[in-house]
Amino acid sequence: MSPQARRCAVLGHPIAHSLSPVLHRAAYDETGLGWSYDAVDVTEHALSAFLEELDGSWRGLSLTMPLKRAVMPLLDSVDDEAARAGAANTVVLEGGRRQGHNTDIPGAVTALTERWSGPLGSAVVLGGGATAASMLLALADLGCRRARLVVRDPGRVTETLAAVARHPRPPSIEVVTLPGAQGGAPAAPDVAVSTIPATAQDAPVLAIAAAASVVFDVVYDPWPTPLARAALEAGQVLVSGMDLLVHQAALQFELMTGVSPAPVPGMRDAGEAALAARGT
Repeated sequence: MSPQARRCAVLGHPIAHSLSPVLHRAAYDETGLGWSYDAVDVTEHALSAFLEELDGSWRGLSLTMPLKRAVMPLLDSVDDEAARAGAANTVVLEGGRRQGHNTDIPGAVTALTERWSGPLGSAVVLGGGATAASMLLALADLGCRRARLVVRDPGRVTETLAAVARHPRPPSIEVVTLPGAQGGAPAAPDVAVSTIPATAQDAPVLAIAAAASVVFDVVYDPWPTPLARAALEAGQVLVSGMDLLVHQAALQFELMTGVSPAPVPGMRDAGEAALAARGT
């Protein structure tokens, strides 16, 4: 790969809250790359035009909501994880081609296994969008056999269920609706995963997660969330959104730059410092 400085960015709407620039810039500084990484507000409707306007200085894009699924038909190729999830959070630009990747899935696997070495055979997952699909696929990679998907609108989980069905060893999934889903959760699930905003983490949500051995909250800002606070008070193992953010970003860094391994400790330190500076 050419040694000249390249451009990368995270795209989404809204995007001002993203810590991805902090993590990637920290990695560039530590590895001596003179690259740039910015946050660009791009809506789903504007994504195609944005991609068409990129010149040869661009090397990689990180994608957050609502673009992970919208980007799929705009890509020239996708890796197995993105194909399975029906969503890509990473685009590597090479020779005029757009290569889609999903680092959320392996990032979630690493985040979970660095905090918990016990079984992950049963799960409760809160939320039914693209992130929930990636989390369910990560759990399937770790041997999860039974999952309860807890959503407010069961009519919006079709793509997520289809994604999980593409896994070679998919867990059995039952969809239940909030409110009133507490009784439907597996008894003492190994892990409770939340992909919902902190503002939606009300008493019914906390009750669903209370029996799990591990709580994985993909939110990192604000922190701690109500769910994270309850998990800490109860002595549950807690996997944070920062854990996921760092590990998926480290994989993105390696894909975009060709430099491996990514400087994970430095990226984590930079992210935690930036989050602390926000007062969360």
